[in-house]
Amino acid sequence: MKKYLILLALLLIPFEVFALTADEVVKKSQAAFLYQGKDFKARVLMKLISKGGQERVREMTMLRKNYGASGGDQKYFIYFFQPADVKDMTFMVYKYPGRDADRWLFVPSISMVRRVAAKDKYSSFVGSDFTYEDVSGRNLEEDTHSIIKEEKYNGKDCYVVKSTPKAADMEYSYKQSWIDKTSYLPLKEEYFDKRDELYKVFTADEIKEIKDFPTVTKRTMKNLQSGHMTQVTYLKADYNIGLDDSLFSERYLKQPPKKWID
Repeated sequence: MKKYLILLALLLIPFEVFALTADEVVKKSQAAFLYQGKDFKARVLMKLISKGGQERVREMTMLRKNYGASGGDQKYFIYFFQPADVKDMTFMVYKYPGRDADRWLFVPSISMVRRVAAKDKYSSFVGSDFTYEDVSGRNLEEDTHSIIKEEKYNGKDCYVVKSTPKAADMEYSYKQSWIDKTSYLPLKEEYFDKRDELYKVFTADEIKEIKDFPTVTKRTMKNLQSGHMTQVTYLKADYNIGLDDSLFSERYLKQPPKKWID
């Protein structure tokens, strides 16, 4: 009888008690979007498209390795193939939970490795509509998160999460994210400026299963004020390929091993 009473009591508890908090939803979303697998490699095509439709193309290889549990330390390495003005340029990130990431950029035209200052993480990444911070993601603790509603987006049930930066130096006042309740991938993000006007929109345009990991293989970031947008496509991608720790060093920024970037 006691077991039945306990079960009855559990059934009478409102569903909301078991619902995820906004922080838990965002944490799961970051794990799905940025941390899947032990490591990751993608050949990336980036198109920078002006308001008039003119295109500039950048092609690169992106490598990422996780250290510890999901949400922990990460390292990123990006090598550029084209166009000529960025060929052989490399970019490296050491990401840490709870504090600013370390970022380095090798500029082949002057044969120099330079640190990307923490304040520059909001700057445009190689002329695109994505920022340096967008490449490796934003720390969960830097924003205040709240679930403002639940609704469908492109036929998928989503949490709609409002994330408001705690720091005052951000280019946006808040963003709203449509996070798939099944995969926890962000399907859409809307950024609002200091006047609370929508000015930038991210969309996940294509999702494919790669080694059983749902992966955003096409994405777009559009600036509604300038009319400029950036489309990113993974030409090929793979997980758990056994990346060497030694790759993520200043030495290889200047001369990356072909076995990993090809």
